[in-house]
Amino acid sequence: MEKFKKRWEITQDWQLLFPLIGIIALAYTSYKISNAVISKFGVIAKVLLAVALFFILLRFTLFLFKKLENKWILDQKWEMIRVFIVFAITGSSSMFVGRPVIKLLGITKENLNVFIYWILFIIIGLVFYQILLVFFGFLFGQFRFFWEFEKKMLKRFGLGKFVN
Repeated sequence: MEKFKKRWEITQDWQLLFPLIGIIALAYTSYKISNAVISKFGVIAKVLLAVALFFILLRFTLFLFKKLENKWILDQKWEMIRVFIVFAITGSSSMFVGRPVIKLLGITKENLNVFIYWILFIIIGLVFYQILLVFFGFLFGQFRFFWEFEKKMLKRFGLGKFVN
């Protein structure tokens, strides 16, 4: 455990919460993907595929951490896990918020071309994503990181004049 704490620069026990949440979320994601891919097979096949996916996704996530470690300016390595959790929650939440808004606006696949529907769905999702990213960043104690990230993203969209 001490080796793990040292590797991730964990100085207080409460900081272990974020690696634990990350591992649980990765396991859940692996199982959901496994269930979607082989839904007709038995539980044992789903669990075996989920375990294999878990290790593949874990390796990929650690690869991403290594690549972003020097690019993202964070005080400690464990904060990268917190940032990844915020990205995950924000992505899911923006779609959960976007769906009812689309329905409220009366936009459906039945009354609109499917191509136009999906373009509008993505645009509405992106709008909520921008708002929720800063909101969840604030909740997870990473407001400054996500505010700077947001400003860069808006500049890339050509909306940099609206943020300072």
